[in-house]
Amino acid sequence: MEIEQIDNGASQRGPLFRISHAVGSATILAIACLLSYWLITTVLTREYSISRDDDLQGGMWAVVATIFVYRTSYQKSTRAAVARTVATLISFIACFAYLLVFPFHVVGMVALIGIIAIILALVRRSEDIVTAAITTAVVLSNAGISPDNAWILPLLRLVDTAAGIVVGIAASSISLGLGLSSSLEHSDA
Repeated sequence: MEIEQIDNGASQRGPLFRISHAVGSATILAIACLLSYWLITTVLTREYSISRDDDLQGGMWAVVATIFVYRTSYQKSTRAAVARTVATLISFIACFAYLLVFPFHVVGMVALIGIIAIILALVRRSEDIVTAAITTAVVLSNAGISPDNAWILPLLRLVDTAAGIVVGIAASSISLGLGLSSSLEHSDA
């Protein structure tokens, strides 16, 4: 197999090398998703649980956060973690305040999404608008589905997100430590 040097000094090998690294990186991601799901649906539910449906949704939320921050370099993972944290925090604050005062209503949801978009644009975090808007839409829609104690949903999703971010960063670090992720970034596959 011919080895070709690329700009950063890493070597690029043939298809078998890329396949083995892709499988290794994907395996670490899958295990990380399983871990974040398990942490929320098993460990966290020992402390607080609204319902089994909400526990499962929390697990899904943690998995999404894990996937969101699992990247091919430490810098990209860190940037993704910061973006996810900022978007989740602004959405948490807005949804929590809204649900303390009002029940779910579609007009309130879209108004809140607009307000969040304006705030993020004004603080020069426009790249976080989409994630914050999605987070807000999901949290408030779920408050409409399960209106009892809806004010607690933003807090639970914040915890789910934090757990997913921590697991995703750890998994990305493990993958990078094993030389898996950074090598995929430079492949032609």
